[in-house]
Amino acid sequence: MTSVLLVYPFFKRRLDRSRFRFPPLGIAYVAASLREADHDVQVLDCTFLSRHEALDRALVAQAEVVGIYCMATMEEDCLGLARALRSSCRLLVAGGPLPTCAPEAFLPQFDAIVRGEGEQTMLELLTAFEAGAELSDVPGVAGLRDPDGATCARPRPFAHELDRIPFPARDLLPNSRYIDFGRQSYGYSITTVMSTRGCPFRCEFCSNVVFGDSYRERSPGNVVDEIEEVLELGYERISFADDVFTLNRHRVLAICAEIERRGLRLSWECLGRVDAFDREMAQEMKVAGCFRIFFGIESGNDDILRLMDKRITTAQAAGAVQVAHEAGLDVGAFFIVCYPGETDDTVLETLRFATSLPLDYLGLTMPYPLPGTALFDRVGDRVTHAWRPQEQLLVNHVLTYDGDFSAAKMRFALYKGRAQFEMRRRLGRCAPAALRLFARPTDAVFRLLK
Repeated sequence: MTSVLLVYPFFKRRLDRSRFRFPPLGIAYVAASLREADHDVQVLDCTFLSRHEALDRALVAQAEVVGIYCMATMEEDCLGLARALRSSCRLLVAGGPLPTCAPEAFLPQFDAIVRGEGEQTMLELLTAFEAGAELSDVPGVAGLRDPDGATCARPRPFAHELDRIPFPARDLLPNSRYIDFGRQSYGYSITTVMSTRGCPFRCEFCSNVVFGDSYRERSPGNVVDEIEEVLELGYERISFADDVFTLNRHRVLAICAEIERRGLRLSWECLGRVDAFDREMAQEMKVAGCFRIFFGIESGNDDILRLMDKRITTAQAAGAVQVAHEAGLDVGAFFIVCYPGETDDTVLETLRFATSLPLDYLGLTMPYPLPGTALFDRVGDRVTHAWRPQEQLLVNHVLTYDGDFSAAKMRFALYKGRAQFEMRRRLGRCAPAALRLFARPTDAVFRLLK
């Protein structure tokens, strides 16, 4: 059978302050499916490697087929590795979110592009490769038949029987490094489990090109089987990587009941929607070991939420955060500031709203019009360059398009929001008065900035 190397080209930046560091489940799923079909598979997770170390290991692997994962933040490293490995393998494949929505950017550097879910497509791609058949005839693959451009095969239907897909090949990942990183960074080891695929909502800014707006579930028993496997590797906590873990209330309660039935002692976190969360769910999740829930709220203004097509309200957001907080869960929330179409008033309203909630974690970001999103369709003609890493002391965000707000003004909003959050979190009863004193002059400065 064919020897395959799957590469995850994430490299930690020098000033990177992200608290999130999780293994690449996507290529681990592909690796498991290929190995089940008797292919010789290696995984190169670059998370804890230098670029030089990663290239050396890739060359030493001497694989016939090299597959490289790519999202918007990895484009330069993905293409750089492709150029370096071009002559050392017989077939070079790209996959992941960015190749899925913009395959032309990866041809002719790559021989084939896997679009969407990769397990079955990679299996059939290797079969075609071994038989000397036309690669771009495989459903889900884009490739070059002639110098004129890419030819895209018919799309591959989504996999619906998720319980049949082998668990990710975690034994091919640097688990000890992730465990050490977690314990050093937050005092416990944590890794991801994906219990569903896809999201039926279509938020304007969200790039979900691999799973699309499908929504498919694994059975509670299958999910908890994987949790047990993960715990045996030495991880102490689980982060559910689902786009919206709480969507199916009955299923969430069934997973909680199965965790309790098996007597598992673990802590876990998830991402939920504020309109798919209630007090009973919060309480059952807490009993089953949930310690934290994140909500993608994104704005503190209902008009901007409608513009984003979030299909939630600020009242729902405040209610869900309060319910989670009262159930004893840590609560995190994500917000986008200076979104295309915002005014100074709506940005400041978002910062006031975000820092008024009983949050334990607040994520603030600039808007990013990513290829494949409705936001890109709306403002794509104003995009000036692709995302590239920034090395700044306080925030690593970079403006990638000609926005209504300058990069300096956006960064000021991020600093201001972060400062207000820390004041609220640290000052206790003194926080309201301190926030009022802080808000007035900083609001004025924000309005003066262009």
